[in-house]
Amino acid sequence: MSVDTLGWVVNAYTLAFAVLLLTGAALGDRLGRRRVFAAGILLFSAASAGCALADSTEMLIGFRALQGAGAAMVMPLSLTLLTDAFPPGKRGLALGIWSGISGLGVAAGPVIGGAVVDGISWHWIFWPNVPLGIACAVLAVRHMSESRGVARRLDPAGMALAGGGLLGIVWGLVRGNEQGWTSPEILLALSLGTLLLAAFVAWQARSAEPMLPLGMFRSRGFTVANVVSVAMYFGMFGAIFFLAQFLQTVQGHSPLRAGLMILPWTVMPMFVAPIAGALSDRIGARPLMVGGLALQAAALAWLALASTPDVGYAALFVPFAMAGAGMALVFPPVANLLVASVPESRIGVASGANNTMREVGGAMGIAVMTAVFTARGSYESPQAYVDGLTPAVLVGAAAVAVGAVLALWVPARRRGAANPAAVASATAA
Repeated sequence: MSVDTLGWVVNAYTLAFAVLLLTGAALGDRLGRRRVFAAGILLFSAASAGCALADSTEMLIGFRALQGAGAAMVMPLSLTLLTDAFPPGKRGLALGIWSGISGLGVAAGPVIGGAVVDGISWHWIFWPNVPLGIACAVLAVRHMSESRGVARRLDPAGMALAGGGLLGIVWGLVRGNEQGWTSPEILLALSLGTLLLAAFVAWQARSAEPMLPLGMFRSRGFTVANVVSVAMYFGMFGAIFFLAQFLQTVQGHSPLRAGLMILPWTVMPMFVAPIAGALSDRIGARPLMVGGLALQAAALAWLALASTPDVGYAALFVPFAMAGAGMALVFPPVANLLVASVPESRIGVASGANNTMREVGGAMGIAVMTAVFTARGSYESPQAYVDGLTPAVLVGAAAVAVGAVLALWVPARRRGAANPAAVASATAA
């Protein structure tokens, strides 16, 4: 494969996932969340088998897009199913454990993937998804309760407008550096995407059963959670994109070794996120989000300034761990804030909207930081790469720092507020 074609192996998944998140949440609300959740897992598993068996570039890219479609059915509904399973007073801890388990996947992916690529072949990074996915779908059907949202009818026009608009925006972002930001393709994609999203907003405002009830944005907590997610993913995705390449391209480490070196970053959510989730029930989301984002911004700035062609791993270990701890302090409070800011019947939609904002923020981060890297550096030599990496990662640190400032607008937890579990028990009595 060429580098451009290889990029589409990543972009095909990203596009399908980002574009269909709102649709996945809407399907779950209308058709049954457990049913759509299990169907998404099975689609992801089948597409993984297709990726493993692919004998052409086009076939691999096509199945990667199907993987993204399956993931878009799973991700937003997982939060809804989780909140259904726990009373309000225990949701913070449950969301913290959920974030920690997600962190385990993020931590294990580069290590296991690197070992499999080094020891067997790239095809085998897809095969473990198949038996695990089938087992998870069976367990979901057997042990999860079914639920639906308030709206009962599908909104084909809303799905088409949202999907088309997000496709145009994300397409423009992921292709902008390759094609040129002023090229007809990119200008057309971004313009058409913006127009379709504006039409989607107008349609939702008049729809009796909207996919995305616009009234949710009147909640300060919901709005700030989404804006902060964009800022954090902008900096995080872009930084990981360049630092992972730095360890392999500049310092010559294997994929497995690079995955192990990044482990202090990716493994921290396993340990910190459950604690942050439990604390968010006690002290509220704001202090955890502000502190976590500030810690992550400081870590990214440290990594940007410390990265030189011959830097030792000991100089990177502490900022890697800081960045991971900062991420872990933010994930559970954001989820808890979303759950607390909308009616329970809208949690799936809120999760879908938040995940969409995250993906757009990540795509924006990689696009903007790549433009900064290209303007200041190149792949011609280790020093040329570092010359581009340093300002690019500093831009990511600045974006996360802006997120920390914005998190100050998260509603504070009122002193003496009743425990949510006690309120629920009193209401039931």
